[in-house]
Amino acid sequence: MKKDKIAVIGTGYVGLVSGVCFADLGNEVICIDKNKEKIEKLKKGIIPIYEPGLEEMVKRNVKQGRLSFNADLGRSIQNATIIFICVGTPSTKNGKPELFYIKAVAQEIGRNIREPKIIVTKSTVPTGAGKNLVAKIISKYWKGDFEIASNPEFLREGTAISDFLNPDRIVIGVNSPKAGKALLELYEKIDCPKIITTLESAEMIKYASNAFLATKISFINEIANICEKSGADVEEVAIGMGLDKRIGKHFLKSGLGYGGSCLPKDIRALRHLAGANGYRSRLLESAIGINNYQKKQIVEKIKNLFSGKGIEDKTIAVLGLAFKDNTDDIRDSAAIDIVKRLQKLGAKIRTFDPKAMENAKKILNSRVKFCQSPYEAVKNANLVTIATEWSQFKKINWKKIKNLLKKPIVVDGRNLLDPAKMKKLGFRYVGVGRNI
Repeated sequence: MKKDKIAVIGTGYVGLVSGVCFADLGNEVICIDKNKEKIEKLKKGIIPIYEPGLEEMVKRNVKQGRLSFNADLGRSIQNATIIFICVGTPSTKNGKPELFYIKAVAQEIGRNIREPKIIVTKSTVPTGAGKNLVAKIISKYWKGDFEIASNPEFLREGTAISDFLNPDRIVIGVNSPKAGKALLELYEKIDCPKIITTLESAEMIKYASNAFLATKISFINEIANICEKSGADVEEVAIGMGLDKRIGKHFLKSGLGYGGSCLPKDIRALRHLAGANGYRSRLLESAIGINNYQKKQIVEKIKNLFSGKGIEDKTIAVLGLAFKDNTDDIRDSAAIDIVKRLQKLGAKIRTFDPKAMENAKKILNSRVKFCQSPYEAVKNANLVTIATEWSQFKKINWKKIKNLLKKPIVVDGRNLLDPAKMKKLGFRYVGVGRNI
């Protein structure tokens, strides 16, 4: 198998994981970022994000000479045959993707390449951006040949390395058979279905996939809300639905809704893309609306537990701050949203998260008490709520938690715990769509 020289521009979540995994497959990889401080830390083995297994993989591939880091884009791309663009595309208030970083990188590539390259967008971009934006910008500066491709990522935080090396599928959008062949060879060691599409289809596949998953989560949350009114139990309903092969069990977990760096941004972007093309997507609007409602609803449940007396000066323990387990990412985290809502109502917040507290300290105000353990967080609190589905919250000593709380009340925003067991321990248990 031919080993490629790969340049990965951007050392955020997607760029760093992708670069390290390409190196682990035997390729020579240079990861590039304009943040010199970040690059120096990476050279020392200091990883800017928490992802299980990533630190060890970085150190191994650096030691074996396949992985390096550099802040000089111009010099770093010269020897690369394939250049991956992995910079952020944050969402504006109306959902439109901000493409400033994409434009800046395309400009730098155009100014610095000296021979034909394959330039691949892994960043999530609107349909048509590869051809109508990236390629056009590069062409302003470089008059020689180059190939543009789209290779969307489908990485889940917490399982990103496994998702890269053992994916459900690899999508490659190209304009020419030459680029398609080169990228298929790059992924030759990975055994999974690989599909070649147009650039536009590959870009849309990423948006459509994430929008579907977000909609599926909102659907089961809507069912959970109906279950609460009708006496059904959403966990049992989800099991019965998930056994249908046409539906599947994944993403049928009710709770506070979706968050993170991808699903919220991408479903808003697809809604904006639809509107920009003269189409109103009522389905996407509803999925977004239900997701927002879930956060409000959990706060209402907490308020109702105090019999309409309000929660001003009440102490509430919040377990979890990350948007999901096995990550320190707090972007669009429902847990963060709930903390802010409770504070606005006058509640005192004590919180614990295994990985995300340092990131949370940057955006939550100083009145939040960050604790070193779940037990410290719940001490003398009026109730405890689970806001992130960390598995270790299942394993803590809930009998001890009960004795530390002022009242044995748990609001399980992730349906993580067994309601029957909690009630047997003497807790008042409030879940999402649970009627046990």
